[in-house]
Amino acid sequence: MSRPLGWLLQGDAARDALLAPGMRLSAGELAARVREAADALSAHGVRVLATLADNGPDWAIADLAAWHAGVVHVPLPAFFTPEQVAHVLAAAGVDAIATAGGPAAGDAWAGTGLRLARRAAEPVPMPLGTVKVSFTAGSTGRPKGVCLSGDALARVAEGVAAALTPIGVRRHLAVLPMAVLLENVAGLLAPLAAGAAVVLPPLAEVGLQGSSRFDPRVLQAAVVAWKADSVIVLPQMLRAWTGARAAAGTVLPGPRLVAVGGAAVGAATLAAARSTGLAAYEGYGLTECGSVQTLNLPGADRPGSAGRPLPHAGVRVSADGEVEISGTPMLGYLGMPGSAPGQWWATGDLGHLDAEGFLHLSGRRGNLLITAFGRNVSPEWVETALQSQPSIAHAVVLGDARPALLAVLWPSRPDAPAGDTATALAEAVERANATLPDYARVGHWILAEHPFDPMSGTATPNGRPLRGPIETLHRAAIAAAYDRSTDDVLP
Repeated sequence: MSRPLGWLLQGDAARDALLAPGMRLSAGELAARVREAADALSAHGVRVLATLADNGPDWAIADLAAWHAGVVHVPLPAFFTPEQVAHVLAAAGVDAIATAGGPAAGDAWAGTGLRLARRAAEPVPMPLGTVKVSFTAGSTGRPKGVCLSGDALARVAEGVAAALTPIGVRRHLAVLPMAVLLENVAGLLAPLAAGAAVVLPPLAEVGLQGSSRFDPRVLQAAVVAWKADSVIVLPQMLRAWTGARAAAGTVLPGPRLVAVGGAAVGAATLAAARSTGLAAYEGYGLTECGSVQTLNLPGADRPGSAGRPLPHAGVRVSADGEVEISGTPMLGYLGMPGSAPGQWWATGDLGHLDAEGFLHLSGRRGNLLITAFGRNVSPEWVETALQSQPSIAHAVVLGDARPALLAVLWPSRPDAPAGDTATALAEAVERANATLPDYARVGHWILAEHPFDPMSGTATPNGRPLRGPIETLHRAAIAAAYDRSTDDVLP
């Protein structure tokens, strides 16, 4: 499927396709805008386009126009540092940048409200069929480019669309940045493929400012104002939204589907969200496989699992417990010839499939901790228990080769007095420990310097913490916590 318009905007041309403050585009109008923007890219001879802009119809038009014109699209997350942006532009051979800046930022781009600035760049070899390069935040701070085909993106979008249709999703409200592949595929392409409309207000109008400041009250108001049927949120956003709804003291309206991904969620967090009326369901996916692969759904739900495979996904677990996926593989990593996977992609995630086909994840192979007592512990398991406590927003568990585990914690109420925060976190750790076996309990905890977020290099765009940078940032505090301990004496 080398061009998106034939399948993505089929059906009633008069139906709503994109909505935003002061703008309503029908499917026919969107198709016309996309063709106009694609023609402009062709006329300028653009090969590789990078887009740096807030959420809005212009971003969606740019994305679809690049695909329609056969131009490789490289979305730029707003939280990338200047050094990371420079690396991406060079690595991908970007020869045009689209932004929402003024005239100095480039020429007006027909079909959009963006400006198009050309830049000198030598062509960079890419796998044949690449339509998008999605850069993930690596543990070293240097993003890695994942080359994706139009066929893979279309198959994932159609698989998600098949899941949305029975739920009655007619309006999806985009809450995550469009530069994040999860929202790009599951929040733009999939709803359009399902015949639904996509609501694309600026991120500040759904409560997201920067990469880590989130106001759930703004999101709640946006859901009501736009009559949204579905949203996609990260686990920490769900916890904050749940807390705000519980504090309201009354049952507030919510979407038909709140899809949660990016990191482990946990049954307790889902139960808390559902108790406030949020229809929260956990899913799982990877950039290397085009995003969403499994999802819990109404009528096919097992809280604590990542759900069943969607129609486009093949999922199996190897003999040593590693999750493998087939169906929509990447074409390879940019600049790494021979990195294309075979029929099955080894994800690096550990887990199992139960008798009913639900995928249960237990952590990352590379994250496995081995304590000084020789016990294997997946830190994600312990982190899920910690983050199920309302007082804890973010948690990362460390302790390889140590007698006791240590948690780096960020509180749900960082503005509370220091003494209250310390008490709340200590009590939360104690409650979480009560749900864990002795070898997996947290013996020490320290307060994080700031939330784990992409801007600081301590989390991926999907909110998954980057352990190496977090451990490095808190090295002194971690050493001090262990130095104060007496648990290095075996019982």
